[in-house]
Amino acid sequence: MGIRTVVDLTQVEEPAWPTLARMFQRPGVEVLAPPEWAPEVLYRLQITTRSTLGALALHTGGVLIDHGWLRLLGGGAYGLPDLATINGLGDPAEGSVAPQRLVVAFDVLGGTFAVNGGGLPGPLGDVHYFAPDTLEWHCLGFGQGAFTEWAISGGLAEYVADLRWPGWERDVEDLPPDMGLSVYPPLWSGQGAGSWVERRAVLLEGLAVWHHELAERMRPLDDDAPRAELPADGC
Repeated sequence: MGIRTVVDLTQVEEPAWPTLARMFQRPGVEVLAPPEWAPEVLYRLQITTRSTLGALALHTGGVLIDHGWLRLLGGGAYGLPDLATINGLGDPAEGSVAPQRLVVAFDVLGGTFAVNGGGLPGPLGDVHYFAPDTLEWHCLGFGQGAFTEWAISGGLAEYVADLRWPGWERDVEDLPPDMGLSVYPPLWSGQGAGSWVERRAVLLEGLAVWHHELAERMRPLDDDAPRAELPADGC
């Protein structure tokens, strides 16, 4: 398939945005306005707006879910990276290709959500979560569209219930979209749960990268498992 223009990517039957827009009207969801460069992000992704990712890239700067606990990436806004840049995607005419793990979201604690493009175990297209409490990838068992519905419909809240603390809603809502919470003692130490820990606001993207770098340093030298890291060009 040749390189598609923005027109090619947007002139599709059954675009995803109308359904997503209705979904995003639910309580606890905030859609950030798309930036003027959103069409360029879509072009670099080479994904049509029939897909959830394509619709997010073109029609949003990002989406904050569950009081901002989860930040879906889109065209980039308020310091949130766009879907193309975080994944190291440049001009497809210059040979840019999709990574084996396509980063699509972060949570406030620096966890990373990514679509499997061949660099993780399991079916292609499934969303995986790199958890800050285990420093490992966990397959959620569904794709990006179902992941978005799951997050908004309460699946996310149940999934991360053990990581939350009394009053977390207020703490998270007070953060700008590009900021997360660094926890001490660290979550992966087994001591980072409860209201008594120290939480400090830090840049979210850097927090996520730090978790991946920790996993690399802690990984046994003879472990041949897929490397847990963000694409180098997207850091």
